[in-house]
Amino acid sequence: MRMNWKFAVTVAATVLTGAAGAGVAQASPATAGSVAPSACRPANHTAKITEAPASAGHHHYRVTLIAPRGYDPCKLAGSPTNVRFSDRGSDVGVAAGHYGNQATVVTFGPGHPVHFDIQVPSSGRSTPAGEASFTLQAPDGEIPGTSFAQGKLKVATGTLIGPVERGA
Repeated sequence: MRMNWKFAVTVAATVLTGAAGAGVAQASPATAGSVAPSACRPANHTAKITEAPASAGHHHYRVTLIAPRGYDPCKLAGSPTNVRFSDRGSDVGVAAGHYGNQATVVTFGPGHPVHFDIQVPSSGRSTPAGEASFTLQAPDGEIPGTSFAQGKLKVATGTLIGPVERGA
């Protein structure tokens, strides 16, 4: 049932894209003249959360996005927004800020995975989560719809989201 709800939200967001207003990117392909759907649309990529090496005072998790063949590459920039963490379908109530260069543009698509960092303070009380939802950013604004990443992590007050970078 849970996957059906996510699918319905993604489909609804895709349908509403036609009515998107100013400030909303249209997930334009990286190359002109393309007819394949954009890899940046939430329904056209997968995302996975894995633990990354810790740094002084922080735990890190990497969210890797991969697009299968058949989708056009697109441009992403900055940190994802509207990040929410949940555990077994329930919001854990931790808001996330962002850090790093928000202007760097990267290409995402088949054969060009990208990732971003979730930085969690080591001090303080952490809350387990199994999913993150987020909105990707294009150089000219938000990409409509919500993407989802699965994987075990712990979040806490002061959690920050890094900008999208090249590579898996």
